[in-house]
Order: sequence, then structure tokens, then C-alpha cells
Amino acid sequence: NGYYAIKDALVSGNANLANSKATEFVETLTTDSTLPEVNRITLIKEAASIANIKDIKKQRAFFSALSESLFAVAKAQKLSSQPIYKAYCPMVKASWLSSSSSIKNPYYGSAMLTCGNVVETLK
Repeated sequence: NGYYAIKDALVSGNANLANSKATEFVETLTTDSTLPEVNRITLIKEAASIANIKDIKKQRAFFSALSESLFAVAKAQKLSSQPIYKAYCPMVKASWLSSSSSIKNPYYGSAMLTCGNVVETLK
């Protein structure tokens, strides 16, 4: 859910909200003992990159790496009882995860809100 909050903030183009949601996600990951340590460290590092800046373009660039790492973790172990949709934006050549199959692009926000398509679903 913390990841989805970051994504939603990026979709809306709100750098301050993305910053605070990434900070919350880092705090959650720091105390989460369900993930293997190597995965937690990677996710913390990538989310902290978003939490440490307030430039939306840079946050969106860092979000790509966080998305790929989280998807790898989601494939390795079940993170949710709900489906996780991996969407891909061909303009940025980057993916993101969503709890819905509808496209809301976090890389362009309102400029290209529906650019992309679902490329994989984890159930």
C-alpha cells in the first residue's frame, strides 16, 4: 500500500506528497520483518531516493527502479491477496505496479495519464 501511495502522488504530480509517502514507505520497510533483508535494503534505498528530493522529474526517474525491484519481490513471494498489475509506458520505457488494471501513468501524470498498458498480472 505504501508503494501505491507513492505512485498515486506521482500520478497527481504532487512532489511533496510523493516525498512524504516515500518517507512513510521507508519507515514501514525498516520495521517489516516479513521481507528478506536483501530485498528490504534495496527497497529502502530506492524509496529513500524519492524521499530525499522534491523534484518530481527526479522522483519519477527513481520510481522506475523502485517499481522493478518491488515487482521482483512480488514475483518471489506473495505480497498481496489482491492482483498486482505491472503496467509499462513505452514513452519512458519504464514500468509501474498497480492494484487496478486501469492505466494511470505516474511518469507523465496528467500530460499522458493513460499512456501504457498492463504487461503482466500477479494473482
